[in-house]
Amino acid sequence: MGKVALWKKGDIAASFGLFVNVLTDFLVMISLLIGVVGMPTEFVFKRIVPGFGLAVLISGIIFAYFAYKLAKKTGRKDITALPSGSSSPGIFLIVFVIMLPLYHQTQDPVFTTSVAVLWGFIEASILFLGAFIGETIRRIVPRTVLLAALAGLAFVFLGMNPMLQSFEMPVVAFVALIIIFMNWLSKHPILKKIPTGLLLIVVGTAIAWIAGYQNPSDVTEALKSFGFNPPMLHLNGLFDHINAALPYLLTAIPLGLSNFIFNLENVEAAAVVGDEYNTRDVMLANGFSTAVGGLCGNPFPVTVYVGHAGWKEVGAGLGYSIASSAAIFFLSIFSLMGLLLAVVPIAAIVPMLVFIAVVTGHQVVKESPKFEAPAIFVAFFPWVANWALVAVNNALSAAGVSVGEAAGEVSSAALHNAGLFYDGLVALGNGAPITSVLWGCIAVFTIRNTPIGGIIAALLGALLTFVGAIHTNTLGIAQEIAMPFVIGYLLMAAFLVYKLYVNKKENIGPVTE
Repeated sequence: MGKVALWKKGDIAASFGLFVNVLTDFLVMISLLIGVVGMPTEFVFKRIVPGFGLAVLISGIIFAYFAYKLAKKTGRKDITALPSGSSSPGIFLIVFVIMLPLYHQTQDPVFTTSVAVLWGFIEASILFLGAFIGETIRRIVPRTVLLAALAGLAFVFLGMNPMLQSFEMPVVAFVALIIIFMNWLSKHPILKKIPTGLLLIVVGTAIAWIAGYQNPSDVTEALKSFGFNPPMLHLNGLFDHINAALPYLLTAIPLGLSNFIFNLENVEAAAVVGDEYNTRDVMLANGFSTAVGGLCGNPFPVTVYVGHAGWKEVGAGLGYSIASSAAIFFLSIFSLMGLLLAVVPIAAIVPMLVFIAVVTGHQVVKESPKFEAPAIFVAFFPWVANWALVAVNNALSAAGVSVGEAAGEVSSAALHNAGLFYDGLVALGNGAPITSVLWGCIAVFTIRNTPIGGIIAALLGALLTFVGAIHTNTLGIAQEIAMPFVIGYLLMAAFLVYKLYVNKKENIGPVTE
């Protein structure tokens, strides 16, 4: 084959879209560390931010290299690199479960970050171990389930939040959305000679400044944070905190499993559209990138990001992976994240993420057998609950209220009486990446009339609940709150065992269409 193109026209739009997606998570992370945890701004920008930027850069370059190798191997010119970014659920979990309580106890940012970094190493080690069983799990778990669980994540976190942001600034966002509909969803685009991503940025930014949504003073204020902060190794005393970290390290296990599943789902989604990446290589790359970022002071893991099919749809190749991650790295070492959003309105860019969510959802519908379609919606429920749980908890926290029975707290019973089934949100939302796959498997194997798969999934659900990996806030063996779910899963397994018996007795075979 000829020379592999490192840059294509479609890389422009994909670079902007993926960049803004990761940047949004980046800004959320920074605002949580400074505004919620209370860490010194200078510490966050000099120690944590550069390490995060480096981790994203490394994974972005490695994924581009994987795409280059695949293009060379297959002789194809339409290979799209896997997108790289942060683990959105991981950001919230690390901040609220580890860094917030530790910093409030110690007021020591170095100690707090060191414990969180050790937590990240545990998470990375699970990816290293998972690299050797990933392909096996991909063969066992039905494609419909992997794609549906990924689509659920994309719909609520990649699609819903950007859609809500769009409706906060409709004058800008509606124009961006209709351009996306015309150019990326329709087969008859307008202004074909201008890359759609660039068109969105230029038109949206122009409208925002003309309409007075952007403030020149914000640009001036954002420039004040400018400074050169390269990533540095932070090894002194890092492993002195292992004893203090032990109570928190167990919580890395469920997130590590979740991140492992994210990677599996995204590799499968890439394979569906023709880009067959080696699961082991991808897992090892993410584990390595996360570990290097940790050594440079960043506790937040990187992962394969949602949206490969969408970026392929807009014609992306290898270049967008390097360009978007390099841009994140550049902003991180110069502390310029705020400046970008002071110039370009977020409402001009987030509609791209809505498009990615739509394409990811369309992929599961298009690639799954029609008779398995009900399982898609079953797999969505845990993700909807997870999104709602995060939204409710953040809203209560912003109001200075928490859920409990003490003074200044609102009880779950009161929320229940108000029509919000909070206990159900907690149970269904916790462990959503795992629960989504488990329930999707139970549904698909039941639809296929192959009960043995459903029995295994139900028993696995019982085991994971028994140790607190799903349906509870904390890990722990046989917690009182977990046992009803354990019993529920065992009863499901018992009914499926009975179905297996009936199938054999009446010689009923699997359903295939």
